[in-house]
Amino acid sequence: MVKIPNHVGIIMDGNGRWATLQGKKRSFGHRAGSKNVDMIVSHAFKSGVKSLTLYAFSSENWARPKEEVDELMKLLKAYIIKFTKKLLKNNVRLKVIGERDKLSDELVSAIDDCEKKSSDCTGFNLIIAINYGGRQEICSAVKRIIDEGKEITVDEISAHLYTAPFGEPDLIIRTGGELRLSNFLLYQGAYSELYFTDVLWPDFNETEFDKAMAEFSTRKRRFGKI
Repeated sequence: MVKIPNHVGIIMDGNGRWATLQGKKRSFGHRAGSKNVDMIVSHAFKSGVKSLTLYAFSSENWARPKEEVDELMKLLKAYIIKFTKKLLKNNVRLKVIGERDKLSDELVSAIDDCEKKSSDCTGFNLIIAINYGGRQEICSAVKRIIDEGKEITVDEISAHLYTAPFGEPDLIIRTGGELRLSNFLLYQGAYSELYFTDVLWPDFNETEFDKAMAEFSTRKRRFGKI
């Protein structure tokens, strides 16, 4: 019997390499990867996943060429605007995590609009990490705890993380062949099961997602116990 994780995180890696292998610009791969997002989101929720966190743009990705960053920002805005109605229709709540100070006013406006409209949706949770870094998230959480005059504890840090309403990820998937978390959900992922695949993100389809679910089902989650 396949066990379905309640919360899944995905590091969507490999768009640029996918495009390079086809003799195309990296932006071509990002567009293909963007189209793949809707398919995987729909399949994950149909499979029984309740919360899905996608690593779309890290705080370190600003170091990439301006042309590539601009394309990514354009794709993110287009995705959020395009799928707002679909998210509402399917009772999906959107939450964008990360710092918004470097994002364009247009992108922030699109995020705010979708988050507000979907705030009462209770079926599923789609969390998109934009200008996100796990270390920065922990620092921000600690600062807020101090500002509130509270004691810094494990539970308080957990309660002040962006993903607090959605629980910790049971499974983190990384596509593209790299074997690292790259500053993604570092605190929340302390006991997450990790699944790495060489499949590049644009080629990560429903079958590949199901392979990750099947592998998760074989894991023995002890959380430090015997």
